[in-house]
Amino acid sequence: MSQSRRGGASPSLPSTSGAGGGGGILDRVSSAVSQSPIVYKGKRAACDATYVAKKLLWSTGKAAWIAGTTFLILAVPLIFVMDREQQLNELEMQQATLLGTPTAGAPMK
Repeated sequence: MSQSRRGGASPSLPSTSGAGGGGGILDRVSSAVSQSPIVYKGKRAACDATYVAKKLLWSTGKAAWIAGTTFLILAVPLIFVMDREQQLNELEMQQATLLGTPTAGAPMK
């Protein structure tokens, strides 16, 4: 009685192995299928595919980081300079029209 309270094996539980001692038919079929070379090759292919996918995602993430930081360092300052120059050109054109001097793009008569 003290043994069953401690979590020991209970002698009154029925055995799960059938009368033949080899287990039920479901146990035999599932064990035969899980030990099949096709299942082994499928599991191995799935593991290999997972490994390749992880490597690809890691490499893609690195490439995205490099592209993003390169864009921030090179392209954003260029965009700011181009915008500033465009604003200066517009300001010069406004001043030219206010003063009455012809702009460089207007044809002279």
